[in-house]
Amino acid sequence: MLEQLKREVYEANMQLPKLGLVTFTWGNVSGIDRKQGLYVIKPSGVDYEKLTPEDMVVVNLKGEVVEGKLNPSSDTPTHTYLYNHFPKIGGIVHTHSPWAVSFAAANMDIPALNTTHADTFYTDVPAANALTKEEIAEDYEGNTGKTIVQTFQDRHLDYEATPAALVSQHGPFAWGETAAKAVYNAKVLEVVAQEDFHTFELTHRSSELPQYLLDKHYYRKHGKNAYYGQTNAQSKTHAKRK
Repeated sequence: MLEQLKREVYEANMQLPKLGLVTFTWGNVSGIDRKQGLYVIKPSGVDYEKLTPEDMVVVNLKGEVVEGKLNPSSDTPTHTYLYNHFPKIGGIVHTHSPWAVSFAAANMDIPALNTTHADTFYTDVPAANALTKEEIAEDYEGNTGKTIVQTFQDRHLDYEATPAALVSQHGPFAWGETAAKAVYNAKVLEVVAQEDFHTFELTHRSSELPQYLLDKHYYRKHGKNAYYGQTNAQSKTHAKRK
């Protein structure tokens, strides 16, 4: 079942240690088949060196295991909630990458201070509210997804334009059109968190990116007028010249 998606999710998970986004087993990636209403996620606590595509677990949008010999990630309820409430995402990543976790621990947004940020995230990456004692006791992982969604709703943020969030006192979640794109966004998030941290060390002056520069860089890569990279027409022309 979903063998191709299992392979894609496996490969996306294997990128986490390669990109320095996880220590030990502290992270997971999932990817969804929207037509079937099923998603594939990493099993809980399995070393990346031992992981295989066959180990991936298939889960439905109620959070129930449909196929798999191993227990799914303990963060499965968070992934389930996000897939149900962010209907256009195709993959989700959770890590404990240290620079992003630093902002989460401080309950601080990751602000848009440079064009590296603006190329991927259209706004500050929000720090969602920390969970209460009652929310943790009731449904820790499910309420983790809920606080992310609630933060985007309360701040009127577009989850496609800003494909990541921090859970205060916990860590980052990122998402994208595919599992691989979610990993890409998670790595960008970690890079800009590190850059912002160093910026704050160097100056106490306001360093917020001007809106016109943020717009320029974001829309170079996103939307109907994007021109960064090779367009289909340019690629075809290049192929003919070859």
